[in-house]
Amino acid sequence: MRIQAPSLAELPTLRSIESAAGTPFRGLGMATVADAEPPSLAQLTELLRAGLVLAAYEEPDGAAATGGAGQALGFLLWKPVDGCTHIEQVSVHPQHAHRRIGRALIDRAEREGSSAPLTLTTFAEVPWNAPYYSRLGFRTLTDAELTPGLRAIRAHEATLGLDRWPRVCMRREAGGAGSGA
Repeated sequence: MRIQAPSLAELPTLRSIESAAGTPFRGLGMATVADAEPPSLAQLTELLRAGLVLAAYEEPDGAAATGGAGQALGFLLWKPVDGCTHIEQVSVHPQHAHRRIGRALIDRAEREGSSAPLTLTTFAEVPWNAPYYSRLGFRTLTDAELTPGLRAIRAHEATLGLDRWPRVCMRREAGGAGSGA
């Protein structure tokens, strides 16, 4: 697997991955999340130009020698928030789940973010959300630990209706990768 910034031409594929990654939420009664519109091409383009998009690619035979990236399997969006590398979105196509792709993207984002602590917001009770991130070394923050930037992110999420289901902010100290999943 290779992790790198995607090309502009690959951004529609990232949108497709995001749509497919939302499908399992339907089985949890979270149709609103499953049907959410992925980031627009304009949003992805802006993030890509800022260096805040990573994609994981399968390396077909010979791709390493020729520099080809292969098929996109998943992606991660991040941004700096209050001195941390904040993971905005991590999505892996369900056909490629359980291959440690999300973990590889998160670990790479840590390096891209100058090895700053990582933060994210996520659903507390969705198995592939907070419980998964806990296995990767993240811990749930208390309300008193939330930075102004995290509070603003949570307020925005509430306006989107994401608070219909329990959500948490999580943090992983630099170099704090977990041992599981």
